[in-house]
Formats: sequence, C-alpha cells, structure tokens
Amino acid sequence: MEYIKSTKNEKVKLWKKLLSKKFRDQTGTYLIEGEHLILEALKTNEVVEIMIQEDKTISNAWSLNHEKISVFTISEEISQHISDTKSPQGIFAVCKKRNTKVDFTKHARFLLMDGVQDPGNIGTIIRTADAAGVDVVILGEGSGDVYNPKVIRSAQGSHFHLTIESGNLSNWVNQIKQNEVPLYGTALEKAVDFQSITPAKSFALVVGNEGSGVSREILEKTDQNLYIPIYGQSESLNVSIATGILLYHLRKSI
Repeated sequence: MEYIKSTKNEKVKLWKKLLSKKFRDQTGTYLIEGEHLILEALKTNEVVEIMIQEDKTISNAWSLNHEKISVFTISEEISQHISDTKSPQGIFAVCKKRNTKVDFTKHARFLLMDGVQDPGNIGTIIRTADAAGVDVVILGEGSGDVYNPKVIRSAQGSHFHLTIESGNLSNWVNQIKQNEVPLYGTALEKAVDFQSITPAKSFALVVGNEGSGVSREILEKTDQNLYIPIYGQSESLNVSIATGILLYHLRKSI
C-alpha cells in the first residue's frame, strides 16, 4: 500500500482535478468520499483507486482483494486538499463512470429531469427514485452533473443502483412515447390533480427546473400533466419533495 504525503504528488493533483466537471468528462472517472458510498461502489466493478487517510480504519465489510484496484494511504493534508467538504471523512475512491443502457423490454418506470440544477435536489431525487423503484433516471440538457460531489453525497449510493442517462430530453421523450409508456408532466396549467391518475405498471414522469418548471416543448408531448394541491399558504413544493409524492402515487399498490 503506497503512502502519499504531499499535495504536490502527481496522483494527488489528478484526484483534485476530479472536483471539476471538465476533468471528470475528460477522464470518464469521478471521486467519491465516505465509507458507505465506497461499500456500495465495491459491489460494482467501477472502483479504480481507494485512498485512506493514515489514521483511519476500514470495516471488515470491505473487500479489497481486487487486482484492478490500487490502494493508497494518504496524509490528513491530502484529505483536506481533495475533499469539497469542510470536514473530510478521510476515505475516498476514484470510480469509472457508469456504463448503463436503457432497455425498454425490461425497464418500466422512468424519471426525467428537465433543467434541474441544484446538486442537492438532483441527489435527493435520485435517492427518492431508487426508493420508489424507478428503473431509469434521465437528466436533460441544462440539468446539473450527476457526478458532482454534492449530488453523489445526496444520492447516498443510489446512483449505483439505477440506470442513469443524460442528453437531449426531447429525444428521450420520443423514445418513451414510441414504446407506449404513459408520460406525465408536472405543471399548473392544463393539468389534473395527481390523485386522479390510476397507478400503472409502467410510467414516465418529467419534473422541471426549480424556478421555471418543465419546458413548454416537453409539456406539449406529455399524455397528461399533473399538479399537487397546496392546502396551506406555501406557493410551491421543493422539486425533490414533489417528485417523491408523485412517484409513490404513480406506482402505488403495484
């Protein structure tokens, strides 16, 4: 196990660069932090390197007998340097970006994000989708990066459980409609109370930008748009909360 002390080490410089989306895209890798996330990552074949602060211990649940995983001991200074948090956990891993594919013969429940930008919201939505049994999450252009460290932390490992795709949302919507999956948008105009919808085995739900909602272009392609009644004085619900309410209703009793 190689020990690295200095932040000037070339390896450390590369790990630090993984806090940048541009470098994540260039290398096809990303950084995760914390024992829980790394345990989830080790269930896949996506872990490339593991870095453990010299005064930290790992649980017996870890399986590090993988020939393709390099393990490094690092100083506390390096932990502070490569973490994007004020109080690093001292345990990190470099992972390959996920190589997943949508299969309409197997995948039945879809969640699409149209311009959702806040990393905390994106991560919470992914975690909620995982809990609700969604098969595929799709981030449209204008949405945040699924491999942003804040997204990874908020998702709490759920990005290892789902098929996650990104790209032009209109193209994905067209594919969903071609495969006769009921498509629901979220809006206030020309919409019905979500409780009037009968749950089905297969569905797709589109949720939108925190400020402007789902784009008109996408809303015009949906089979039905839904709204959640507000009974108090709040003007709206947080997008991640609204997503949870709708997902659990759409798959209720299935």
